[in-house]
Amino acid sequence: MRKLFTSESVTEGHPDKVCDQVSDAILDAILAQDPYARVACETTATTGLVFVMGEISTNTYVPIPDIARSVVLDIGYNSSKMGFDGNTCSVLTSVHEQSPDISAGVSRAQETRESAAAKQETGAGDQGMMFGYACNETPELMPMAIALAHRLTRRMTEVRKSGLCPWMRPDGKSQVTVAYEDGKPVVIDNIVISTQHDERVQQDAIAQAMVEHVIRPVVPPEQLDEHTRFLINPSGRFVIGGPAGDSGLTGRKIIVDTYGGYAPHGGGCFSGKDPTKVDRSASYMARYLAKNVVASGLAERCQIAMAYAIGVARPVSFAVDTFGTGKASDSDIEKALLSLVSLTPDAIISRLDLRRPIYRQTASYGHFGRTDIDLPWERVDLAEALRRAVN
Repeated sequence: MRKLFTSESVTEGHPDKVCDQVSDAILDAILAQDPYARVACETTATTGLVFVMGEISTNTYVPIPDIARSVVLDIGYNSSKMGFDGNTCSVLTSVHEQSPDISAGVSRAQETRESAAAKQETGAGDQGMMFGYACNETPELMPMAIALAHRLTRRMTEVRKSGLCPWMRPDGKSQVTVAYEDGKPVVIDNIVISTQHDERVQQDAIAQAMVEHVIRPVVPPEQLDEHTRFLINPSGRFVIGGPAGDSGLTGRKIIVDTYGGYAPHGGGCFSGKDPTKVDRSASYMARYLAKNVVASGLAERCQIAMAYAIGVARPVSFAVDTFGTGKASDSDIEKALLSLVSLTPDAIISRLDLRRPIYRQTASYGHFGRTDIDLPWERVDLAEALRRAVN
């Protein structure tokens, strides 16, 4: 039986991704000087305006308006012709310190508070559910639709910034629909590309360029057939884009950031949050564990589910699901993982080395399955130990 599954990606010039990048650039600037800062920074953008808000507790100072403008300009919004200009847009800020109630629970976890003999532990920065996923559909161990969608948007930005298509503008989207038979991807049913453009370029020229310079260099020909459809700028016109075309907000592309809807999402976003926020750090850890399960050969698919309570160091739940593809039982894999790693915020931060400025690079083109940058949660250095622990 054939089934279709679709995932999307957006370019770094999409208004929501502009905001994610501003938030993470501010986080990076702070962590570079104060690794133990508490940051929960959100950004919204609309025509001519960037507004940064949130809670930041730190012993350093960073010039938030300058950082925001730098990000906007780096993306490519550098003139009124783009509909948004980092040189002239207003940047407003409304930032205060983290709530002392939350800070107390994070600084001293419940386990520390309840036992004088317990070691100092950091508590989870909030309650919530976190999911990690991996599968063997692609070399990056990601679902095929989201992996290809990200490859396409990265290529769109490369083509634009190289000057190969000078009429391209920063905003853009991709969407990939994959056909599955018996749970295995067999062919791409359709690809959608939408790119913001100069008003003078013709749509047939856009379509030809996107097929020639974006789709063909990225998508392996064996994944296409004579029935695969290419839908290029299907609205017919995409001149007005970015924050001028649609307001942006940090955290509004959480499915793009993770697994394209192929696996569950706990609901919390990543960008702008320091690693004491388990929305971010535990999601990274869950991906790390799931990827190592698949990389070890113990399963073809693996989902890790965790949950935390605010101010408590240890997760309140942890579960492994290999969807019947496991070479060992889910419970045996679960026990092996728990024997190898600790899942407290401090342990996650230490293992993945998260108190450093690595986050803006994750704020576009996905946080998982990245082959263009080195991310610690994408490493498979636990695979051999996991095999031994299970066996």
